[in-house]
Amino acid sequence: MANELLIRVYDVGLGDCIYVRIPGVSGDNNDAFHMLIDCGTWSSESLLETALKQLASELPAATDAGKKRLDLVVITHEHKDHIAGFDPALWAKFAVSNVWMNCAMNPKHPEAGKTRKVRKVAEKAMASLTSLGSALSPRLSELVSVFEIGNAGAMNTLRHALLAGDGEPTYVHAGQTHKDHGIELHPNATIHILAPEFDFDRFYLGQVTQTTLKGVIGTAAFAADEEIDPNSKPDTTSAPVPGPVPEPRNISQAAFRALRARMQSNEMAFAELDGKLKNNSSIVLLIEWNGKRLLFVGDAEWHGAFKEGKMNGSWNVMWKQRNELLAQPIDFLKIGHHGSENATPWDMGSGEKTEEASILEAILPLPMAGNKAAARAVVSTERGKYRTIPRGQLLKEIARRIDGTISYADDLRDYKPKDIADFEAYERDWLRELQPPRTDFERIRKNNGYIDVTFD
Repeated sequence: MANELLIRVYDVGLGDCIYVRIPGVSGDNNDAFHMLIDCGTWSSESLLETALKQLASELPAATDAGKKRLDLVVITHEHKDHIAGFDPALWAKFAVSNVWMNCAMNPKHPEAGKTRKVRKVAEKAMASLTSLGSALSPRLSELVSVFEIGNAGAMNTLRHALLAGDGEPTYVHAGQTHKDHGIELHPNATIHILAPEFDFDRFYLGQVTQTTLKGVIGTAAFAADEEIDPNSKPDTTSAPVPGPVPEPRNISQAAFRALRARMQSNEMAFAELDGKLKNNSSIVLLIEWNGKRLLFVGDAEWHGAFKEGKMNGSWNVMWKQRNELLAQPIDFLKIGHHGSENATPWDMGSGEKTEEASILEAILPLPMAGNKAAARAVVSTERGKYRTIPRGQLLKEIARRIDGTISYADDLRDYKPKDIADFEAYERDWLRELQPPRTDFERIRKNNGYIDVTFD
């Protein structure tokens, strides 16, 4: 019903595509605020097509003939599993009023210049890895795919084609709300932006890391930051793939293989760093409506207790900078990074009182004895790309703190996973345990293409 707040988490494989409908004053669907958080996948893109087709059926008609109105699209961060669905052909039937990106995605953001330098080095490193012509490990193949030209095409759509006319995306940062960007909502509704902070390099790259990078890249090169024209359109044509690098004759084959391994290790380190920075650039939204608090965290990571000058995780920065808003119980959590162990603050089963354990207890407190938890949570996930995504032990811990949990053991008795070894190691023992609703298993259990959570 249009007078209920609706959260619809689509099953797009390993990726995020989340529709949120915030009721308006009248309770009519035309008066509601319709927003989409991310549209990406590491899996079949046909799942995104299905999700967008279903989304269109929920939206009111736009003033543009034949199109459906979408008031806001939020791009949490620049990873394929969050942006792969932004193909102009898939968006031809939508009229989008506003696009939010995180401040680090702004090509001219002055406080993310060093982060852009890391990205450029990482891109060159990935190009050199592909030119080696050797079989890459699964982890290296995954890192290479992060820098695919398809990501540039999606970003081009987001910056130049999604908004009508001369519209441009809005780059947002922590401390702002919907009001700062001219968006009108029901008087009882607020969209808070909890992350990332405006001074991105300071909080998430950190001075210690910057000093180290100066020694690796070179002080002059690291200090220089090429200005990028945000109106330029990237070249989306595929460059020719270099052939295998010939083995040199002045060193032994064993020495050459060792040298190549060290090169791959260094390049992988830059790619890993870039990946963490992208995750920690995620827009984190806290939506308040009629006394309910709903938290959407993208792929924000936690890296241990906050410390000035170090490379902090987004959760730890929020705990330090946005504690007043964060340190209260929430009514809904969109579980971060598809159930990854580094994207929901917790004690990792150690039982120790850490900053991370304190954060989880604040937002999803364990119910008192004899009481039932009222909060809800959903995870959009699919096993097969990362060994510990999802992390069964973490999902079990979250299940202790929420309502609407499920045991999937009976429904998945005949389930045949893509990777049997990882499934046996990280999933099988947890299927008997209660866990939050999962997009992948709900499709098996109910043949549902999405999970709905409503509040009235």
